[in-house]
Amino acid sequence: MKKYKNVLVTAALCVVLVGTAGFFITLPQTANACGYGNSGGNDYTPQRRNSTGYLAQKNALTPEQAREIVSSHIRKLNPDLEVGSVNDVGGFYEAEIISKDKEIVQLIGIDKFSGRLMLLQ
Repeated sequence: MKKYKNVLVTAALCVVLVGTAGFFITLPQTANACGYGNSGGNDYTPQRRNSTGYLAQKNALTPEQAREIVSSHIRKLNPDLEVGSVNDVGGFYEAEIISKDKEIVQLIGIDKFSGRLMLLQ
């Protein structure tokens, strides 16, 4: 009777162990970086999908949109500065930040697809 009980407990433990291992090996294909069904965290970027399920392509920003992004950013930081010329430099736009004396203070890059700002000089 005691031997039968040990075999039964060992078999139950093995079933639980194999089931747990199977669950972790065959996880769903979706990424659960932020938890299932939760909104994103600090570095979470939602992926836009088109009707067929593939990633949707985003249109590039225009120079006017890039100028507006930079000017709103500059207005928050220092209202004495303004945006100078905005140049297309390939994958991003380059915007000049100028002072009231018309002197270039800084160069800022604006990514064409994400609109993120980067310090150039």
